[in-house]
Amino acid sequence: MRVLIAEDDATSRLVLAMLLRKWGYDVIETSDGAEAWNKLQEDPPPPLVILDWMMPGLDGVEVCRRIRQTSSASAVYVILLTALGTTEDIVTGLDAGANDYVTKPFHNDELRARVRVGQRVAELQAALAARVKELEDAAAHIRTLQGLIPICMHCHRIRTDDQVWQRIERYIETHTEALLSHGICP
Repeated sequence: MRVLIAEDDATSRLVLAMLLRKWGYDVIETSDGAEAWNKLQEDPPPPLVILDWMMPGLDGVEVCRRIRQTSSASAVYVILLTALGTTEDIVTGLDAGANDYVTKPFHNDELRARVRVGQRVAELQAALAARVKELEDAAAHIRTLQGLIPICMHCHRIRTDDQVWQRIERYIETHTEALLSHGICP
């Protein structure tokens, strides 16, 4: 999984990148919020982002706000990693759109666990998005089936796209997942 880190302190960025690579992640390093924001404009954006709060120019909280306002990046999982640790700071960071908040100095095991949580959430969001796409495609297919279907008035067969006349039951079984039961009408 790709992980974007935005950290203006070169030593902290190096340590963080080294840890993430050791844990098996593909790391994209940026040194400020503007550079991170540019990387988030890629299609698709990295699914997980670790942002420092205090960076020159565009800070981590502003990057969070922009992520949440952009539909293409709104599913990105954001961890705010900062030296600011008051309750007010945490609330501000989470309200800006961060999914998680870790204070510096961090414990490696805790950060690794939080990154794994972010990975699970990002993977679930990707699976959900794929499922939604499948359902949208199925709904479009159903709308197509609800269009004009040529039926013979005499034998009640349906003409397929291949110009073959098919029994209604066979047509429904072929084009839907519906199962038919037979009965006699009153």
